[in-house]
Amino acid sequence: MRGRRGAKLLDAAVVVAGAVVVGLLLDLAGMPTPALFGGLVAGLVRALAVRRPARVPEPAGIAAQAVIGVAVGALVDLGALRAVAVNWLPVLLVTFATLALSLGAGSALRLHRGISPVTGAFAMIAGGAAGITVMARELGADERTVAVLQYLRVLLIVLLMPVVATTAYGATAGAGIIPDGASGPGWGAGLAFTAACSVAGVAGGRLLRLPVAALLGPLTVAAIVDLTGLSGGAEVPGLLEDAAFLGIGLQVGVSFTWGSLRAIGGALPVALGITAALIVACAGLGVLLAGVTGVSALDGYLATTPGGLNAVLATARDSGADTTFVLSVQVLRLLVMLGSAPLIARWLRRSRPG
Repeated sequence: MRGRRGAKLLDAAVVVAGAVVVGLLLDLAGMPTPALFGGLVAGLVRALAVRRPARVPEPAGIAAQAVIGVAVGALVDLGALRAVAVNWLPVLLVTFATLALSLGAGSALRLHRGISPVTGAFAMIAGGAAGITVMARELGADERTVAVLQYLRVLLIVLLMPVVATTAYGATAGAGIIPDGASGPGWGAGLAFTAACSVAGVAGGRLLRLPVAALLGPLTVAAIVDLTGLSGGAEVPGLLEDAAFLGIGLQVGVSFTWGSLRAIGGALPVALGITAALIVACAGLGVLLAGVTGVSALDGYLATTPGGLNAVLATARDSGADTTFVLSVQVLRLLVMLGSAPLIARWLRRSRPG
């Protein structure tokens, strides 16, 4: 018994260490959300190389979801909401148009054999890749397919966005003035903020029977605390957020099998074409948004880019775009996508009960 327990601990330690190493390498390469990718790759290798099944303990999975929820909720601030309020109608219309485009792309993807309506919709929802991946299993989607296709879109965006911003919109690297960041109350306050919002959010989410309570509960609590100023500017500590992403990546990675990998591989060419079409359609929405609101074409493009929030904000700051406007539209869409995902899953299951 003791030897078996030791073997399990060694197995877990090797996989986690591998995930950390891969994540660090991807971070050096400039990959978005490197910790999640690192966990995904390490978990995938473990699942395919060793026949004995592995899984992330349920408490660890819940904790990872809660931390990600708090991190997303802390993105909401009054400045962003005021920026949206000025042009609320066109921003809202563009947000729901993006959701409609995502559902259309998901409907096209599900024509590929083996992809359910819920999986197709979740794989193509534009924005909130980490949150959507976290929700996938609980809401009846294949989280493996969702994770691969969501991050395929993010990867395409990150690779293409600097080129498009420079060649099509005349962005100049280094043109933006990056403000000196406030030091904040420190990691201790951030840890307390994360823990309090996580515990209260999970408990409240379960009490209210929220779908994906471990994610949406902490997200809601963190947003309320941040908007009311009670957080004092505290944020989720970077290492803790990375650990949560790594845990989600591992959870998805270890669930792969050779059969599921072959199924996803067969869908990749179709998914790549649909994803490219979605990116182009969202750029078209950016043109419309810029024309109606009077912001620059670059602001409209960055505000409607379907995913890759961190890379989008970095590009906005560096190129001198209106970072507040871009952030406000991106965060609004992220919240709409995460909030509507449970309703979409329920609607698709009811409309196609088979």
